[in-house]
Amino acid sequence: MTNPSRTDQGFSYSRSTFEQLVDKALAHAKKLGATDAAAEASEGCGLSVSVRKGELENVERNRDKSLGVTVYIGQRRGNASTSDFSEAAIAQTVQAAYDIARFTAEDPVAGLPDAGDIAGAKEQPDLDLFHPWSIDSEEAARIALACEAAAFVTDKRITNSEGAGVSAQQSHFFSAHTRGFRGGYASSRHSVSVAPIAGKGDDMQRDAWYTSMRSPQELAAAEAVGRYAAERALARLKSRKISTRECPVLFESPLAAGLLGAYVQATSGGSLYRRSSFLLDSLGKQVFPGHIEVLEDPHQKRGKGSAPFDEEGVRTTARKVVDAGRVGGYFLSSYSARKLGMKTTGNAGGSHNLSLASKLTRKGDNLPEMIRKLGTGLFVIELMGQGVNYVTGDYSRGASGFWVENGEIAFPVQEITIAGNLKEMFMGIQAVGADTYNYGAKTVGSVLIDRMKVAGS
Repeated sequence: MTNPSRTDQGFSYSRSTFEQLVDKALAHAKKLGATDAAAEASEGCGLSVSVRKGELENVERNRDKSLGVTVYIGQRRGNASTSDFSEAAIAQTVQAAYDIARFTAEDPVAGLPDAGDIAGAKEQPDLDLFHPWSIDSEEAARIALACEAAAFVTDKRITNSEGAGVSAQQSHFFSAHTRGFRGGYASSRHSVSVAPIAGKGDDMQRDAWYTSMRSPQELAAAEAVGRYAAERALARLKSRKISTRECPVLFESPLAAGLLGAYVQATSGGSLYRRSSFLLDSLGKQVFPGHIEVLEDPHQKRGKGSAPFDEEGVRTTARKVVDAGRVGGYFLSSYSARKLGMKTTGNAGGSHNLSLASKLTRKGDNLPEMIRKLGTGLFVIELMGQGVNYVTGDYSRGASGFWVENGEIAFPVQEITIAGNLKEMFMGIQAVGADTYNYGAKTVGSVLIDRMKVAGS
C-alpha cells in the first residue's frame, strides 16, 4: 500500500508513527486484561474555497487526527477515542474503553471478525487512491471563479449564483487488531462545484453541477462544469405544474443512483436483523426484472468506493449482488452476519463501487434515446424531501423535471410529487441507459420505470 511520508505529502504523521501509536494502544489493552482489542490512527487535511458573484467568500483549511480504540472483555465491548497522541492520553483512552466494556451488557455476537475472514498483507492491493493536489488558496479561488464565470457568460438570463467551490482533501490511516489484522492506506478526494440561478422575479430556477475525483487531473474542466450547470438552470425556466395522473417515469442517472442506494439500505445487515426492511428474507428471490444485475467491485483502481479491506479488516471481493434480478447477497459486517446466522460480506462501513446494469442496454441508449423510450411521461431531474419508508417500501418525493410527449421534451415541470412502492418500482424497471454516471460509490445510467403516481395541481 501507499506509505505517505510526512515530508512530501502534506501530512504531519508518518505511517510508521501511526503503527507505533496503534501498537501501544493494543499492548496497553492486553495489559489491562482485554481479551481482544482494535485500534486505528488517522489524519486528514485539506483546503476548501468558495466564491460567489465573482468575489471570494470563504477559505477553510482543515486538519484533524484521531486515535480510536475498541476493547473487548469477553463479549462486552467498549469504545473510546482521542485527538491527543501523547502516551498519557493513549493510556487514558484505552482505560476509558476498558471501563466502558466492564459495565456494558454482554452481547453474544460481539467480537472481532473471524481469523479466516481477515485480509492478510498479500490481500491488500494498492488501488491507486492517493493523488494529493498541491493547490494553494489563490489557485483554488481562480478555478472556482472561472467555473462561476463560465456559468454567467453562458446566457444573460443567468442572473445570480449560490456560488462555486473547490475542495482538495486527503487522509491516511493505519489500523490493527488482536486477531492479526494490520493495514492502512492514504486516499484523496477533490471536487469543483457551482450552483447558478436563471431568470428573475417569479420565474427563477436554480440548478447545480459538480465534478469529483480521486485525482485532480481527472476532474472535468471548471468552465465545462459552469456551462453545464447554467444550461440545466436555463432549461427549467417557465416551469409549470401538471395535473395528477399515473405515467411512466424516467430518473436521470444521478437520481437513479439514489434508487440503488435504497436497495443497499434495504439489504444491509442492520436493517435486516432489526426487521426494518421491505426486503426481509429476500436472498435468492426476484426483486428486479430478469434483465437487471448489480455488481460490486471493491478493487477498481481510483474508485470512489474502492477498499482492499472493510472497516474491520475483512478482505473485500468482487461479486454479483443481484443476478438476473435475484438477490445474490446482502451487505453484511461481522456483527450483522452473526446476528443473521450468516457470513460477513466485507461490507462493514458500506458498499464498494456498485453498478446497476441491464442486459437490454445497447451502446446507443444515451439520454435522448431513453427519453424516446419514455414516450409520454415524466423525466425527473431533481428530488426533494426524504419520503422513503424502508419498512414498507413506500416512496413519495417532491420532484421537478420535464414533461415528455411522443419521445420529446414538451416543457419543464415543478411542484409535483411522485409516489409508488420501491418493491413495485424495482420490478417495474423497463430500461437502464448507457448514459452512466458515477455518483459516489455507485454507477448507473438513467432508469425508466413503467408506472408511478404523479400528484400535481
